[in-house]
Amino acid sequence: MEFIDTHAHLYLEQFANDVDEVLARAKGEGVSRIILPNIDKASMPALLALTERHPDLCIPLPGLHPTHVTTDYEEEVQAVSDALASQRYMGVGEIGIDLYWDKTYFKEQQNVFEMQLGMALDHNLPVVIHARESFDEIFEIVSQTKYSRLTGVFHAFTGTLPQAEKIVSLGFFLGIGGVVTFKNSQLSEVVRQVDLKHLVLETDAPYLAPVPHRGKRNESAYIRIIAEHVAGIKKLSIVQVAKVTTSNAKEVFKLQTI
Repeated sequence: MEFIDTHAHLYLEQFANDVDEVLARAKGEGVSRIILPNIDKASMPALLALTERHPDLCIPLPGLHPTHVTTDYEEEVQAVSDALASQRYMGVGEIGIDLYWDKTYFKEQQNVFEMQLGMALDHNLPVVIHARESFDEIFEIVSQTKYSRLTGVFHAFTGTLPQAEKIVSLGFFLGIGGVVTFKNSQLSEVVRQVDLKHLVLETDAPYLAPVPHRGKRNESAYIRIIAEHVAGIKKLSIVQVAKVTTSNAKEVFKLQTI
């Protein structure tokens, strides 16, 4: 079986002491590729250093995370633009709007989100969207005609079935992670009703570890646990889940070309 972890942050300090072992465990569980969305300008050197050491496994994406957007965002956005101009990437992320932690810079987040969507269009790249407490605001933007060519993943999806259906109608995939294993999560019911062809798997490591590792550091090897849970929900074999979600990930990130 082959898996693709479509969202992880293995370049963060939580993995500073054992990232090679973490990657080896991921390979041992059948993970062939790990998509690594960036956070901000400061995190880019560690991200690139990791991907340069493991180019067979790690795929970097440049982007400015919405929780790192402030009034002084021009330099950060320019860093994303410069990165995209400097070499070939497979997507733009992690970008979006986050209204859970702080709404102070909502307007700035909107501006930065649209700027990065424009970059993705210019480079014909998919996007990885962070949409925490902000589905309506993001839908209002990505539904505009000028963004109709965009595709990508709504990362760490935990929304409702109507929101899932809206995402699919816009041509995006749902990123399904460890939350689907949580006992009180409503995500299982959404996953049951959405066709597997619209889903990709992700860990968001080091965050949102699946049961039985909930509350501990997440890692890409746990993608198999998520796949097993999805297989149980949809009454399919894990082999089927791996095959379809891996194919979806290769499609959206154009991984057949590398």
